[in-house]
Amino acid sequence: MTATSSQHGLLHSAIVTEPIDVARLIATTQAAGVGALSVFLGTVRDLNDGRGVSGMDYEAYESMAALELASVAREVCDRISGLRVAIEHRIGTLDVGDVSVAIVAAHAHRGPALDGARAIIEALKQRVPIWKREHYLDGERAWVDPTRAAARIDVGLTDA
Repeated sequence: MTATSSQHGLLHSAIVTEPIDVARLIATTQAAGVGALSVFLGTVRDLNDGRGVSGMDYEAYESMAALELASVAREVCDRISGLRVAIEHRIGTLDVGDVSVAIVAAHAHRGPALDGARAIIEALKQRVPIWKREHYLDGERAWVDPTRAAARIDVGLTDA
């Protein structure tokens, strides 16, 4: 599901099943006056809580996730004047190293671009109905509790 908007603000937002084309997202945000691009890529890591990970399943309530993803990006664009955003989140089965989420935040200046990308990923983790199930090296699979990870980050124990 895809959302597209005007010249400023949210330019592209989608839940996708194919690999994310980061170069295309970057090109989407390019414009006269843009002097800074902040690119955030979330990837499947090979270790979580001391356990080896071989992959991850991402599932979503797709229509709701697409709407909420666009809503999060629009809200951040409304708070940061001049911000241009392109974002995609992938669902399905991903391997270690695959990109699960890509956010490109573009602005005339680096501070707002960096702030925009960070605000979007933080809100996305809290609000967008996308769930992940890790595949462990020992063959077990388990759903990840997003509230547990958020609590650990809040106290500085990990860096999801």
